[in-house]
Amino acid sequence: MTRDKEQTRGQMNPAGQEECSNNVDLFALEIPVWYEKSGKVSAGWLSLCKEERNQTTKLLEEIVSTANLFKAYRKVKSKWGSGGIDGQNVKEFGTWLNHNYQTLQADIQQGNYQPQAVKGVEISKSKGGTRLLGIPTVRDRVVQQAILQVLQKQYDPKFSPNSFGFRPRRSAHQALSKACQIVSQGKTTVIDIDLEKFFDQVNHQRLMWLLSTRIGDKRVLNLITKTLKSGILIGGLIEQRTKGTPQGSPLSPLLSNIVLDELDQELTRRGLSFVRYADDLQIFVKERRNAERIKVSLTKFIETRMRLKVNQTKSGVRNCWEVNFLGHSLLKGGKLGLSKQSEERLKDKIRQITRRNRGVNVEQVLKELNTKLQGWLNYFHLAQMQKKLKQIESWIRRKVRCFRLKQCKRVIGIVRFLMKLGVEITLAWRTALSGKSWWRLSNSPALNMALNFKWFSEHGYYSLVDNYQRLHRNPI
Repeated sequence: MTRDKEQTRGQMNPAGQEECSNNVDLFALEIPVWYEKSGKVSAGWLSLCKEERNQTTKLLEEIVSTANLFKAYRKVKSKWGSGGIDGQNVKEFGTWLNHNYQTLQADIQQGNYQPQAVKGVEISKSKGGTRLLGIPTVRDRVVQQAILQVLQKQYDPKFSPNSFGFRPRRSAHQALSKACQIVSQGKTTVIDIDLEKFFDQVNHQRLMWLLSTRIGDKRVLNLITKTLKSGILIGGLIEQRTKGTPQGSPLSPLLSNIVLDELDQELTRRGLSFVRYADDLQIFVKERRNAERIKVSLTKFIETRMRLKVNQTKSGVRNCWEVNFLGHSLLKGGKLGLSKQSEERLKDKIRQITRRNRGVNVEQVLKELNTKLQGWLNYFHLAQMQKKLKQIESWIRRKVRCFRLKQCKRVIGIVRFLMKLGVEITLAWRTALSGKSWWRLSNSPALNMALNFKWFSEHGYYSLVDNYQRLHRNPI
């Protein structure tokens, strides 16, 4: 082993200890920073990439192995999902694969495999606008999953420890915990970088260059190129793609992390504290006067070198408590809060469930509420929000009371309903004949007496306040 390589590997260990072993697993080594201060590509990075290419000249055999293909199918099957443009569902493809897996293996190895166009589906974004999803056929999803399973073992160990999105054994809660840890150190000014339509803007040539630096099997590179360039079916017409990685494909998350790892390495080289979850990047500094300069410099790096676009209207320098990071606000002292946007999104969903003209019974409404509230609280339970939850829950109970009251329709129906729940007859008639709106009546003494906490408990309502106290035992 040369002296240069020994020095390079010595730089890679954070503790300063050299990792010089003839049997060293390059896939387990940390990639050194890519760029030197001059902006030139690091010699250490190039050296290690060359060794990696030498070790990855036969990746395709591992990808198309029978064990890997059927493992990929089981993964796709577990997520189920709809079929692509060929209409074949997961179960039908499984039957086909059992009898034809050798044909699929041969097509891929001989270069005859051709991915089909993905089915374009637009979904609404929580912040407004739409997001275009691409749904590949089941066959293409299985092949992409097979590629992912092999490449992830190579790439994931070298990704930045400050990257948390789309990675095994990493979660949004871990990203939030890391952000809180940084804020607790006094870095309360946040540079919020928003990448405009990131998944749609990934430069194919740049991505393939990044892959070719560390993958020595050109057959795998050609297979990924075919996947990237497969068309997308929108409105009955197939459009060819020249950029972007379609959201909805198994391989897209890993490719996005490979692209953004270049940015992570640059931030590490500059000694900046940051947390990234997918394309949501937060950089933390102590001095606000330095933040604008860093933002300008990073924007130039992202747009010039990485060939991506920064959304200037959504990016900016903010106080940590003004930031909406993964639905949370970051409070001083390193605590989590619930962002205003997340609160409003929850209320919008509750309004949809408790619409008074839905034509379903209150049991169905409570069932849908429980599903929504349980999932919501499991995600947000780390936030400091006990007082806010009491206000939200009081509002939810009133929405349910209003929904149930309107089902009574007539005056006599309201009276009978209230009396059945123990309301005194005079108060029941006074409430029914008041002439107030459904919403005002829902907060009347009679309704609070009839549909009280006991009534909600007996009907299986999932209490946010009660369950928050149970879940919020180890807050960040």
